[in-house]
Amino acid sequence: MLTKEYGNREWRAEQSPLSVLIQTILSQNTSDRNSGRAFELLLATFSSWEDIANAEIGEIASSIRAGGLGEVKARYIKRVLEEIRRKRGGLELEFLRQLPLDEARDWLRQLPGVGMKTASCVLLFSLEIPALPVDTHIFRVTKRLGLVDPKASVEQAHRLLGSIVPPDDVYKFHVLVIEHGRKVCKAQRPRCHQCVLRGLCAGYGELGGQD
Repeated sequence: MLTKEYGNREWRAEQSPLSVLIQTILSQNTSDRNSGRAFELLLATFSSWEDIANAEIGEIASSIRAGGLGEVKARYIKRVLEEIRRKRGGLELEFLRQLPLDEARDWLRQLPGVGMKTASCVLLFSLEIPALPVDTHIFRVTKRLGLVDPKASVEQAHRLLGSIVPPDDVYKFHVLVIEHGRKVCKAQRPRCHQCVLRGLCAGYGELGGQD
């Protein structure tokens, strides 16, 4: 239904695992516009990931500050790069492609500041491994639909949705549910009467949605 409404979404990896990892760290608790600008400035300031790992936190913070971000994100970036280098002897994550999904995700989650969503984003968007990231839109929409228990935590939602969404549909499910959450199933004033999923939605009629 969502594919018919919004169009198909082809699954393809466009960036390296490190790029996706750092971008996702930068995107935490900030807008896509700010995090995107910060990532561009970071890459324009330093010539390599090694240079970033070797830089002082203040230097990293200065490079991303114009994107609305600063020292907290800089500290995480430096610690993550240093930890990857310590564990792997270099700055690369392609080896994750050879691991089972849960093992690859758990390896990433051992890095400073990397949780379930960030680890899943790295696997899905750079390595084409079907790990389903649950952001605020997916968490909200799937709870309203009744796919996830209303009392479930975000971590439980990751596990549950990962077990019921077929691997080949994970990418489409992720991007289409996010689009639906932004356009129709909004946090405030959801447009329930415009929703193509209303016939399947456990919460339809109870949300006070708008026409």
